[in-house]
Amino acid sequence: QVQLVESGGGLVQAGGSLRLSCAASGVTFSIYAVGWFRQAPGKEREFVSAIDWSGANTNYADSVKGRFTISRDSAKITVYLQMNSLKPEDTAVYYCAAEPFSGPDYDPNNYRVWGQGTQVTVSS
Repeated sequence: QVQLVESGGGLVQAGGSLRLSCAASGVTFSIYAVGWFRQAPGKEREFVSAIDWSGANTNYADSVKGRFTISRDSAKITVYLQMNSLKPEDTAVYYCAAEPFSGPDYDPNNYRVWGQGTQVTVSS
């Protein structure tokens, strides 16, 4: 059974950085596209970034372009979300999701496997 585990969340001041990690077990992760989504209290879950299974193609929400970078390690075991210049509006629970042989999809409905989420809090 595929399981995803996020890590790296925490509390940071505005302007600071965090790196989130998404690791998989029970699956050959290298064939999976991975998306990052976030959900703030009282808001819908929204797309943040995604990377396709090859690692060659990425996608970003306009709100994070130029500040966040998604990547996967050379062994394709872990996917990272480097978050720089964080803003209070980035505060949310961040989830990674995976789908085999997919592109860097922004639609959460196209991902069948989800992690439990990690909290990111940015103070002003």
